Amino acid sequence: MILAERRRVIRDLLKKNKSVKVSGLVELLHVSEETIRRDLAQLEKEGIAEKNYGGAILIEETPNSQIILPVDERKFQYAAEKNVIGETAAQLVNKGQIVIIDAGSTTWHVAKNFPDQANLTLISNAIDVAEECSKDETASIYLLGGKLRRNSMSLVGPQAEVELQNYNADFVFLGTSGISLRHGFTSSDLYEAEIKRAMVSAGKKIVVVADHSKFEKAGLTSFCSFEQTDILITSDRADQGVLSEIKKRGVEVIIAPVKE
Repeated sequence: MILAERRRVIRDLLKKNKSVKVSGLVELLHVSEETIRRDLAQLEKEGIAEKNYGGAILIEETPNSQIILPVDERKFQYAAEKNVIGETAAQLVNKGQIVIIDAGSTTWHVAKNFPDQANLTLISNAIDVAEECSKDETASIYLLGGKLRRNSMSLVGPQAEVELQNYNADFVFLGTSGISLRHGFTSSDLYEAEIKRAMVSAGKKIVVVADHSKFEKAGLTSFCSFEQTDILITSDRADQGVLSEIKKRGVEVIIAPVKE
């Protein structure tokens, strides 16, 4: 069983039983105690569990909290929806353009749909995005430096923010933790929000990509207002009333149909 699947099993057991024991997980998953303790330590870092002697207990969600799954797992949440959003976003880019692309599961789907042999210059703070873009041998790829945030496999901090001042991109593609009519586009992490703001300052066209689950939610901090945003790309599963209000704020809304 691969790491991501094993941790998903542990997470499901926590949600069902409110607690888990190391000994029981060792027997169920056929791995060592050390491996299980590492898994529980990671779930504690993610704010899902609190370790105790011999196991861990579930940290109950409050109405205002969000559990953010690792990016490798989020890629497969609403995967069909995120892929059509990614395809639609990638079609905006023309050959030879300069693109900044944010870390995230939906932005990863944008990256994997960029046209081949397009001679793009791509700048990102996401390791998996840079890896995906590297499959096109004509692409010039610049990976921003900084501190690694493991949950999103992104690089954050002042170093990355300073580097972004050197760029002038045709497009900036951003993901978002939440979209609120009051707060605009929000992030659940302060450091990632700072990087997103720096990206906004470095681009001509600002494009936010988001699946339907991000609407009417507010993360910890705002990183981009509707007035700063040129285009929002989502799917036909998003709330049409909210989209209508966003259009009134001057944002071009592109709706990608999800194939059943």
